[in-house]
Amino acid sequence: MENAVQKLNEAIQESEYIVFFGGAGVSTESGIPDFRSVDGLYNQKYKYPPETIISHSFYRRNPEEFYRFYKDKMIFKDAKPNAAHKKLAELEDKGKLKAVITQNIDGLHQMAGSKEVLELHGSIHRNYCEKCHKFYDLDYIINSEGVPKCSCGGTVKPDVVLYEEGLDSETITRAINHIRKADMLIIGGTSLVVYPAAGFIDYFHGKHLVVVNMAATSRDAAADIVINDKIGKVFSEIE
Repeated sequence: MENAVQKLNEAIQESEYIVFFGGAGVSTESGIPDFRSVDGLYNQKYKYPPETIISHSFYRRNPEEFYRFYKDKMIFKDAKPNAAHKKLAELEDKGKLKAVITQNIDGLHQMAGSKEVLELHGSIHRNYCEKCHKFYDLDYIINSEGVPKCSCGGTVKPDVVLYEEGLDSETITRAINHIRKADMLIIGGTSLVVYPAAGFIDYFHGKHLVVVNMAATSRDAAADIVINDKIGKVFSEIE
């Protein structure tokens, strides 16, 4: 691994347009479970499977059960950015990193100081009334009894992409444009099995493709640097 991290440092030094594409594994060292890891959400037992509960149709059909699960298992208010989040913000501050494209909804990249963050699946920190579109913060959701309601009587929905819902077209366009321009793409903490997001990697035609993930991914063979380790640990060694 030491040699791979050295190669990663050298690649970063010679790159001028770095883009980071990350998933749940970026936040596990902040105490937020990975959906698909052994101890993750998908291996726990509930009355309904998690992928059913966090679907659009279930939200419409059973908002009380949706919110009971959402508040209990999707919100980690006390989570703090780890070494990976902080290093990415630092690289952006230096002008090296141009964008963070994330599948996470926790807001930790912004908390660490990153500015150009494209949240493919939305954020727990943004919530809107479905009737009048009034904005509500995370605390309002946490402190609401049952289904959060707006002052107008409408239901307040998190600005997160549920199963059966499409990604925001503007966010997709911006993400793809960044990947197209990148001379270095770092894929971190993602198994690359969630589409359409994982397909965005196909737009990269730059020099350095890097994968940092605990398990093997479908892009390892195409990458010139592959590191199978915790991303926070790896990024703490980036100069």
